[in-house]
Amino acid sequence: MPKLIRDGAIVEDALGPVNPESVEPGHLLTLEQWLALPDKSGSCVQLEPGDGVAPLLEALADIRVVAINFPVFTDGRGFSYGRELRERGYSGELRAVGQCISDQWSYLTRCGFNAFQPESEDDLAQALVSLKDFSEHYQAAIDDPQPLFRRRG
Repeated sequence: MPKLIRDGAIVEDALGPVNPESVEPGHLLTLEQWLALPDKSGSCVQLEPGDGVAPLLEALADIRVVAINFPVFTDGRGFSYGRELRERGYSGELRAVGQCISDQWSYLTRCGFNAFQPESEDDLAQALVSLKDFSEHYQAAIDDPQPLFRRRG
């Protein structure tokens, strides 16, 4: 069973990967497959760059996992997707999937991601370390909406 980081710990992933050829229970679905579901409660969907979050907004309370694919580490759209989903009230698992480099893990957390599944499980231990790169942040973000000067009083 594949592994990922969820809420600061390495765990086994019960979800299977996206299969564009079929809709299998317990697997991530493409946006197209997800849109075709008659009942979206407990569903899991993976967004690709260019999909946008607008199709999910009416059903945020029904979605268990939103995985956002980063096919290349230079594509930053997933950061914006994560932030927007959290700002719109999504409270389920928000998973970064694919080519995220260790320098990005902490910033993904700031955008609201709480799960990480890099292409190689060999990167999981390094990713856990990278999540603690910064002990304090000056700017406000999804994970801490107050800037440092307001937190210090």
